[in-house]
Amino acid sequence: MTKPVPQHPMRGFRHLDTITALFVTVLLISNVTSTKIVDFGIFTFDGGTLLFPLSYIFGDILTEVYGYARSRKVIWTGFMAALVMSVTFMVVGALPAATDWPHQEAYDQILGLTPRIVMASLIAYVVGEFSNSFILAKLKVATKGRQLWVRTISSTLVGQVLDTGLFIAIAFWGLFPPSLMVTLVVSNYIFKCGVEILFTPITYGLTGWLKHQENEDFYDRHTNFNPFHLLPGPMSR
Repeated sequence: MTKPVPQHPMRGFRHLDTITALFVTVLLISNVTSTKIVDFGIFTFDGGTLLFPLSYIFGDILTEVYGYARSRKVIWTGFMAALVMSVTFMVVGALPAATDWPHQEAYDQILGLTPRIVMASLIAYVVGEFSNSFILAKLKVATKGRQLWVRTISSTLVGQVLDTGLFIAIAFWGLFPPSLMVTLVVSNYIFKCGVEILFTPITYGLTGWLKHQENEDFYDRHTNFNPFHLLPGPMSR
């Protein structure tokens, strides 16, 4: 296969918008379904955990193919979408219900997100996703693009422990007994990392296909890794 050539940082890509849309969709659905605590075999976790690991897989693909800077933009896009969704749910819940609509209590229980839950979710998401992307980008340069499985699994192990630990601690400290919080953290972490490992062959297939389709295989050798630096940086190989 012909080696990809350097491209202008603002050039268009055939599939970046699709990956971005899927990433944001997974994030939003996970946030809504996390309001229910479920028993899933030997695991006990919030419902969003069933789908949320896919956001890390999409994050791996974004950084591996398109680079940290483009992944950073997608992460912030997901953050803003989740923030708008959460604020909208809270505003709608606070508005007076129609006199003939009897479901206000059900709405509040499912979608009436408290500021604490919203803060926990957004903080955990940003810290976890940026850690995942940063580690994967650095390892790609260090390994010269070899051993993709080492990069994806290593970055997920760190990103997920930060994401899961921060969310449970911020959202439920003082509300749940410590034993349940530990159970939630351990169950979430094992399940999420297990999904990442199980999906490694699919990650290999998608990244290889995208690199060929996009003629892109970005190496973050001179990237500004400041998560708040949203201007495109120099291209690097």
